[in-house]
Amino acid sequence: MTFISTRGQMPARQFSEILIDGLASDGGLVVPETLPTVTADTLEAWRPLTYPELAAEVIGLFATDLQRDLPRLTAAAYAPNVFPAPEVVPLTRLNDSLTLVGLSEGPTLAFKDLAMQFLGQAIPHVLARTGRCLNILGATSGDTGSAAEHAFRGKPGISVFMLSPQGRMSAVQRAQMYTLTDPNIHNIAIDGVFDDCQNLVKALNNDAEFKAAHDIGAVNSINFGRIAAQTVYYFWAWLRTTDSLTPADRADLQLSFAVPSGNFGNIYAGHQARRMGLPIHRLVLATNENNVLDEFFRTGVYTPRSRAETLSTSSPSMDISKASNLERFIFDLLGADEFARRWPELEATGTLDLSDQQPRFESEFGIVSGTSTHADRLATIRHTAEASGVIIDPHTADGVTVATRINEPGLTLVLETAKPAKFEATVVEALGENAPELPAEVRRLLELPQHTVDLPDDADQLRTYIDEHTR
Repeated sequence: MTFISTRGQMPARQFSEILIDGLASDGGLVVPETLPTVTADTLEAWRPLTYPELAAEVIGLFATDLQRDLPRLTAAAYAPNVFPAPEVVPLTRLNDSLTLVGLSEGPTLAFKDLAMQFLGQAIPHVLARTGRCLNILGATSGDTGSAAEHAFRGKPGISVFMLSPQGRMSAVQRAQMYTLTDPNIHNIAIDGVFDDCQNLVKALNNDAEFKAAHDIGAVNSINFGRIAAQTVYYFWAWLRTTDSLTPADRADLQLSFAVPSGNFGNIYAGHQARRMGLPIHRLVLATNENNVLDEFFRTGVYTPRSRAETLSTSSPSMDISKASNLERFIFDLLGADEFARRWPELEATGTLDLSDQQPRFESEFGIVSGTSTHADRLATIRHTAEASGVIIDPHTADGVTVATRINEPGLTLVLETAKPAKFEATVVEALGENAPELPAEVRRLLELPQHTVDLPDDADQLRTYIDEHTR
């Protein structure tokens, strides 16, 4: 298995190489040169596997140069001391048409742990083979940062420089990041929104001289290693949902996934699983008020918003108006030659008009979309708790809201984003006196002193800081 860039100027590379570099050398995003396929027989052969075993098989389709080591790496990534739930990813029925896919059982109580804990095993393993050091530069709207820092804290030869938007994350998200005191963790609060943080990461990754001199890598969802690891839980959830069905019933089942979406990485993993052969009926994309992605999938016109236009909402991890991973989808949509012709329109005009392709989004790729508001989130959190006894966080509520509104036939699996404790204020607003108390470990975390470095939205000042603190 080899990988190429969406921009077409990177020589084909292996998984271990693109895992370390993150962004392609030509500024594009890494994609498989040929996507692997999974047959019905393979799915049945995978049915008895545990989550770590399934992860080794699915990731192994991409990481062919690491296949011998993957069982050990995935066993460590998804060990009981990291993910206490016996299934790693448990499924909980909400009602006759919706089931919750529990992705928040890891150390930072969010779905990002499932990919980041794998990277936290795989990247040090590759570095040890090559004798390299790595300075990870990332951006977070809330959950990526804490997941990355908890995966790499104290790891030899690795430092993490994590950019976050000042004042735009929940109290628990800030506490999970800013209370860490490990010397290899650097929390940098940027005066801006998440998109500004993400643009700084891309700017420094596109500076080839600086990147090489400082061994810069990335673990945002621009890193294909994250996408490969996220693809696993789509296969897992499909297998667990169909365990009790006869082969005939499995063939007739219309199974969809609803995915709260900001940077398009999580749902892109589902899009990839569907193209590989997993029988997914629809992928239901859910946005909050920052609904650039919903607008694109409804109209075919992609117009990222400015900092001033990006709203601060009660599902802050989705407060994103420039979705990096959409580039991968558009590459799949158009093919290499047409992508090379049309993608520059976005840089030149700020808009990419693919309305001529919009009918294919649902008919060929199975993607439908919708938008949820603050009032929707409150109502959905309240209704879900009353009807099922399950309390969900506001991002997951976006997914439940849109899935309920679109109402696909058959069964829809809603991908959970995080534990509700990470967004206490919104859950309390929705449930009032019925809101659960914060877990003791979270209360302790909120009482610890926090440490950040505050920087403006300026690439040169960020370069200076990294230059002064790299190993």
